[in-house]
Amino acid sequence: MRFIKSGAILAGAAATALALTSCASSSSDTIDPEADITKQSLTVSIWADYYPETLAEDFEAATGVPVTIVNHATNEEIVAKLTASADPGIDVAFVSGQYAQALNEAGLLQPLDKSLIPNEKNLYPEALELAYDEGNAYSEPYAWGTTGLCYRPDLTGFAPTSWNDLLNPAPELEGKTTMLSTERWMALPALKMLGESVNSEDPAVLEKVKEQLQKTKDTLLAFDDTTFYSKLVSGEAAMVEAWDGWCNYAIAEDPTVEFVLPKEGSDLWVDTMTVLKSSKNKEAAMAFVNYILEADVQSYVASSILYAVPNQAAVESLDPALIEQFPNLAIDPSTLLEQETVVDVGDFSTEYTRLATEIMAG
Repeated sequence: MRFIKSGAILAGAAATALALTSCASSSSDTIDPEADITKQSLTVSIWADYYPETLAEDFEAATGVPVTIVNHATNEEIVAKLTASADPGIDVAFVSGQYAQALNEAGLLQPLDKSLIPNEKNLYPEALELAYDEGNAYSEPYAWGTTGLCYRPDLTGFAPTSWNDLLNPAPELEGKTTMLSTERWMALPALKMLGESVNSEDPAVLEKVKEQLQKTKDTLLAFDDTTFYSKLVSGEAAMVEAWDGWCNYAIAEDPTVEFVLPKEGSDLWVDTMTVLKSSKNKEAAMAFVNYILEADVQSYVASSILYAVPNQAAVESLDPALIEQFPNLAIDPSTLLEQETVVDVGDFSTEYTRLATEIMAG
């Protein structure tokens, strides 16, 4: 499997709420627990290279339900597809948490029938306390993680501990660091360094963030969402802002690479599974979500994509050697819950878009 995940997967919620429109469903909202799911079929949309290669055939072998997997590159792409018509032809959509929140608020998601998802019991208790969907009423978590500093100790000469180490780097690191370019994650380091929320809706706060980023930009090698870990491995970069799973890709190629969560804190991001209200195969869709939450399936997912999963039973069954190599796969859920869950900020998302645009253009 190719361990490359689109850099826009975790893109901020810019303009999502404005783009969403309520669509009338042509399908019944009723769930029949006794339905013969072998008479149904599924279309599942997920990011490329973010699932085991044999997922479709394994699910069909286990349930008798044929499934077609289609790929979307970004949250925005799948949201646009789901809102373009009353029946987009998708049964299960994988989206990041704040997008699930926005889709639900637009009336597009089917409430989950927990009687058909008994494997929810495998989740960490913390995975039922996520701010965008407490209790997992309309989404189940697939993978989760945080954002921090991924670095090479041999090139930095020290172990970074603060977002300040990235935003105001030592002279010897100038031109050797990168930051993420997607709106919410570009703003995150400065927001946390300033002691502000990653979901801030205060224009004055964003102005302070802009001032800091304008200074930081002059010290960067690049804003980079897609090749920053390879820059780290090659030695072109010494320290990068990174999602923890992406840092694992660097560790896979260079075991000396390390990941640190800055002392000011960071975010908790979650990629979720949702069932569309327009689906005509809701029972099979629930079965798919339940299948993914099986311990052995999510263990296989974690070892395949190198991202942490919120499934306690799965994590406990991971090969200890894998966790030793990639400690992030077993990150403590309580540590994650101490970080701020990224949520949809509605109309204010356009301000984050404007911020990123001005920084990139300036």
